[in-house]
Amino acid sequence: MNFSELGLSDKVLSAVEAAGYTTPTPIQEAAIPHVLQHRDIIGVAQTGTGKTASFTLPMLTLIEKGRPRARMPRTLILEPTRELAAQVEENFSRYGVNHRLTVALLIGGVSFDEQDKKLARGADVLIATPGRLLDHFERGKLLLNGVEILVIDEADRMLDMGFIPDIERICKLCTRPHQSLFFSATMPPEIQRLADTFLNDPVKIEVARPASTAKTVSQNLVKVGREAYQKRDVLRSLIRDAKELKNAIIFCNRKRDVATLYRSLEKHGFNAGALHGDMEQRARMATLDAFRKGTLTVLVASDVAARGLDIPEVSHVFNFDIPTHAEDYVHRIGRTGRAGRLGTAITLVGPADAKYLASIEKLIGEKVNWMDSPVAIEEEDDEAPRPAARSSKERRAKPSRQQEEKESAPVQSASAPEQRAPSSPRNKRSEHRSSPADGAGRRPNRERGRYRDDDEPVIGLGDHVPAFLLRPVRTEKQAS
Repeated sequence: MNFSELGLSDKVLSAVEAAGYTTPTPIQEAAIPHVLQHRDIIGVAQTGTGKTASFTLPMLTLIEKGRPRARMPRTLILEPTRELAAQVEENFSRYGVNHRLTVALLIGGVSFDEQDKKLARGADVLIATPGRLLDHFERGKLLLNGVEILVIDEADRMLDMGFIPDIERICKLCTRPHQSLFFSATMPPEIQRLADTFLNDPVKIEVARPASTAKTVSQNLVKVGREAYQKRDVLRSLIRDAKELKNAIIFCNRKRDVATLYRSLEKHGFNAGALHGDMEQRARMATLDAFRKGTLTVLVASDVAARGLDIPEVSHVFNFDIPTHAEDYVHRIGRTGRAGRLGTAITLVGPADAKYLASIEKLIGEKVNWMDSPVAIEEEDDEAPRPAARSSKERRAKPSRQQEEKESAPVQSASAPEQRAPSSPRNKRSEHRSSPADGAGRRPNRERGRYRDDDEPVIGLGDHVPAFLLRPVRTEKQAS
């Protein structure tokens, strides 16, 4: 089947042909005819299968006739993140090139005034994140009683991000009888409940088993040590040794780890960028644009980039942290191997990650290949401990008086001292100076008597002491 057989208008077909597409994907082939028949839809398909075009193309056909009224959009598309919303806007720009439609984008990080001007002129298509949409509604700048088509995209991601109460409220605000389209990679019970509540006799389209992974993606596991610096060292080796690596996305579980890993890669000469939720919108879009154009080779990201971002030619995905939710694994590795291309996904697995790996393998229904020996199931690392490192039990145990006296002895330093966290007021320990570096590029660890071959110190409780409690470190000259 080709696009001309789906019932799309000539204007849409012309734009699709100009974009270089001739054959629809399975989700597009199954969904487009039902959308054109004004049926409610539940579309379930793995990431990278073309869900966005399965609703943008028929929507363009349905709204060719008619004009919007001020502050009353004709169609509404809800997205969980700013990046996804901006990406859907790009799809309407690409496929709506032959239409004279007004498309408005309501996302955070952009001026309210500029968005309000677009709403005042009237919007055929309104693309929004739930929070910013409700902000405009509560300011009296937006009415939803004229919505003809409502799209909830990435519904399971909405659930993960806590948007379900907002989604329910928005659905209730769309009081005019309208067509509803739900698209999701998985269908957890809460999303099914939402669909049962707000959809009218929907057609369920499922083109792949929920939470399945693309067969074009080669999945691999690599054993790493417990410490972050060990994982960074392994990751750098994997990137350098990767065959046919064009570009790569590296996923971390926490935003602060994204920043740390980005600085580490940049220091070691990699052409890297970072993407996480705390970045300003302009910086996030600039980073994504540079990655799409090939200016950046490596993108370090939190899960904000894991869902639905259309970067078609990503050759590799690295899970620096194994995801704690098995569904996120499917979405992460779905960034590669898109549209029939081959891709590679490599996950770093530490001693404490066995339970998360088991959940992932249970969800996807297959065992993932190890590039080396499997990691030990037990919590404790099976590698020999570093000479000066203490076990977790030793760190929890109260040190003896001899240990306190030994640890509180000042370490002589010939290098410039680093600012240190203050000593505990309970034991009145003296301040410690940096130990001399014993190798090129090595920095002293914050844990006494230890060195690290990487660039970042271990962060301890001292790093969370308020700045006004910090005391300056005395140099040897001052001390004398």
